[in-house]
This record gives sequence, structure tokens and C-alpha cells, in this order.
Amino acid sequence: MSDAHHASETGPQASAEAGAGEGRDFPVRPMRTRLYEQVAEQITTWIAQNGLGTGDRLPPERELASRLGVSRATLSQALVALEVIGVVAVRHGDGTVVTGPPKASRIVDAIRAHADRLPEIIETRDALETKIAALAAARRTDEDLARIHDALQVMEHDIDAGGRGVEGDERFHGAVTAAAHSLLLARLMDEIGDLIKESRIESLSQPGRPRDSLASHRAIADAIGAGDPAAAAAAMHSHVEMVSDVAVLRDGER
Repeated sequence: MSDAHHASETGPQASAEAGAGEGRDFPVRPMRTRLYEQVAEQITTWIAQNGLGTGDRLPPERELASRLGVSRATLSQALVALEVIGVVAVRHGDGTVVTGPPKASRIVDAIRAHADRLPEIIETRDALETKIAALAAARRTDEDLARIHDALQVMEHDIDAGGRGVEGDERFHGAVTAAAHSLLLARLMDEIGDLIKESRIESLSQPGRPRDSLASHRAIADAIGAGDPAAAAAAMHSHVEMVSDVAVLRDGER
């Protein structure tokens, strides 16, 4: 039985251990793309060659970086790109887990498609959520405020534990949207929910971003709690601008 077949059958832990075995080196290709894009392609090729499936773990990041001959920062960016397009999930305390096959013949195509649509996602999100925050400040109930603050606590606890606060972030924006009491705006936000999730993962993976995002969430919550639509809109606009500063939109290493 091949090592690849054995890894697939014996589950996540065996997959990680198999990844550390001899003769299972990552493929190396000529570099014609950004470094993190090349690394992402190497990782997905390795996943396919070794028969890893949904739920299987990749080797630890330190080991991956060493095998690929890249910095932990570059590897982290590659893993985030793969997470955004649905190939892996980076879970605090559980490592990097395969979630599905790439949806494009070349992984770089999928990464760049995400980068190409990101500015439009940001524009749409800013327009919708700024208005939603203003309405929430005018219409929120005590129950709405309780849900908003519960979401902040979830995010804070996750960040304190070393996570990125993704779930709490999602809950917070969902609670603010609900507090606006606008069915049509809620539907519009739902329509772009998957796209926002991509940008959320990308943003919260930037160094120091989770705590910065939490702080700007609190500013939004304070304005909503004070019943100040103008301040809530301004706080939300500033928040979207801040979280939109992501590595994929900057000039990368080539």
C-alpha cells in the first residue's frame, strides 16, 4: 500500500505524520508568480499527489516552511489564500485541515480571481454596512444591543485564546444588520455573504488585525448604543476601510 493511500485511509493525524516522511517532498516549479502563489500551488499539488481528503491535516507550519524553503510569513500568506478559496481551513489549536479540492485548474487563477473581485466587494460592503450601521443606531432595541455585545465577547475570547476572531466578527456584523430592521438590506447582505467571508478571513489573518478589528467594532457598538446614526455610519466606514487593507491587494514578492 502506498504512503499516499495509507494517509487517506488512516485520517488526519496519520496524514500529518505521513507528510513528515521521507520521499514525500513538495514539488518545486519555476517561479513566474508571487512567491506565496507559487507556495500555494505547491501545497495543493502535494495534497493531490498524496491523496489527502476533507478532514486530513497538513504537517505543522514550521515543517511546511522548512520543506518549502520559505519564511513562516510567506507560508502563512499562502495558507490564507488557500483558505479564502476553500481548499483548507486554518484552525486555532487544530492546525491546517483540508476542506475541499481547488475549484480551478490552476490555483493561482482562483487566488487572482479573488483578488480581482475584492475591490468591488469592499465598495459594496462599505455602501451597505455604512447605511446599516446608521439605521441600527436609530432603530436598535435592547435585545439588539445585547446580541451586538455578545458577539464582541465571543470575538474577544477567541482572540485572547490565540484565534483570529472570525466567528465573533461574523456574529457582530450579523447582529448590526439585524438591528437595522431592514429586510431588504439584510437580504442584500446575505447575497454577498460568501464574498464578505472571503474578505473577512483575508483581513483577520493580517498581523495585529484581529485586535484592531475588535477595537473598531467597539466604536461601532458604542455609537449604535448611543443612538447616533452619523457616528455609527462614520465608525463603520472607518472599520471597512481598515479591514480592507489586505496583503493580496498590495504588491507582492515576485
